[in-house]
Amino acid sequence: MEQKNADVKVPLISKVAYGMGDVGCNFSWMFVGNFLMIFYTDVFGIGMGAVAGLMLFSRFWDAINDPIIGGLSDKTHTRWGRYRPWLLVAAPLTAVVLILTFWAHPDWPSTIKIVYMAVTYCILVLGYTCVNIPYGTLCGSMTQNIEERAKINTFRSVSAMVAIGIINIITVPLIAVFGSGNDKQGYLLVAAIYGIIFASCHIFCFAKTKEVVEIPEKEKISLKTQLSSVGKNRPYMIAVVGQFLFGVTLYGRNADALYYFTYVEGNQALFSTYSLCIIVPSIIGAACFPTVFRITNNKGRSASIFALFTGISMFCMYFFTAGKSPVPFYLFACLAQFFFSGFNTAIYAIVPDCVEYGEWKTGLRNDGFQYAFISLGNKIGMAIGTSVLAGVLSSLGYMANQQQNPAVLAVMKHSFTTVPGILWVVTAGVLYFYRLNRKAYNKIVQEIQEKKESKNI
Repeated sequence: MEQKNADVKVPLISKVAYGMGDVGCNFSWMFVGNFLMIFYTDVFGIGMGAVAGLMLFSRFWDAINDPIIGGLSDKTHTRWGRYRPWLLVAAPLTAVVLILTFWAHPDWPSTIKIVYMAVTYCILVLGYTCVNIPYGTLCGSMTQNIEERAKINTFRSVSAMVAIGIINIITVPLIAVFGSGNDKQGYLLVAAIYGIIFASCHIFCFAKTKEVVEIPEKEKISLKTQLSSVGKNRPYMIAVVGQFLFGVTLYGRNADALYYFTYVEGNQALFSTYSLCIIVPSIIGAACFPTVFRITNNKGRSASIFALFTGISMFCMYFFTAGKSPVPFYLFACLAQFFFSGFNTAIYAIVPDCVEYGEWKTGLRNDGFQYAFISLGNKIGMAIGTSVLAGVLSSLGYMANQQQNPAVLAVMKHSFTTVPGILWVVTAGVLYFYRLNRKAYNKIVQEIQEKKESKNI
């Protein structure tokens, strides 16, 4: 790749295209996170204990493939760059696997169902990794300008919030319409539509983005050396812990949401109502990140502030229900989503800056490898959040499509309100110690450029 000006302003179409990439990600992964567990238990007819076991096992699989895919993307050399080609190839293939994952066979023997679930889910996770890690890493290769990166991630987060809102609003009604009383058919057709959207968004992202940050050619670097360099990157390690807590909290709560409205509120349709109410706060919250960043001059501190108020708002939701006290329930739901959206923008805006810090600190730049561990931290958190929820519900006697006992209902309610509320406050405490501010970052980038220029003389 020829040397280019890396401190550039990114064209609007490229920012939009990058944001559309996360629209695609959410039409796959958020659909999986919000609906797959209840699909397995209530449609496919798989036991809650088997689902819990799968969620834990799949993270061992992630621990292997995430760093491998991150390293391979760093080593990719094409005329389109290192990361963009992965979107073009992997997204359509993953879309096919997404459809197969939501192809239910409730009449199969239990063992065959579990094997099918495990195989399709693990392949889906691998496919998503092949798309998401290069996609996440791409932001850092589009520019080194810290303000532009903040704007790119704002486009990403706003697009993601819109996509998540649309998914949560329309999925339950679409399943009902396409299924006509047959949820098995409804889920399959919805998965087919979402798979097409997933692939199309990433192809558009590939077509309208450009990699301009030069990554120095280097000899093969051992895994031990790369891990050592990561360990010396303090801002990055804080980001990894933040992503882990983010995964536990977000995906555990999302997996519980449909259970909460179905069994605690007693009306599954309220999930769409809830999702409709929080979509506007989602967009506004995501768009507010640049303003908070300008005030704090520190992306980690910005994320910490957003996380703190997300936690407080979710904790307050415990004292109300959508059925009996809808006004305060939806008020705190909107506040929680507003602050969460700001956090979601901030936490991903941190990652590219940590790459620059790592190159300055150790002399090693490994964007894909570092993003792989960010992704792995988030996925391990997801595994713990979802598997613990499934395991607890199973141990307390959850029975699909039946009235639940008080202990199960209590867990569903706490998992939607107080537990994530507490975890968000913990996340805020961790990210408070992120020290890489705007002034320090700009100095680091300048020193990196000076070193490159001195080598070229």
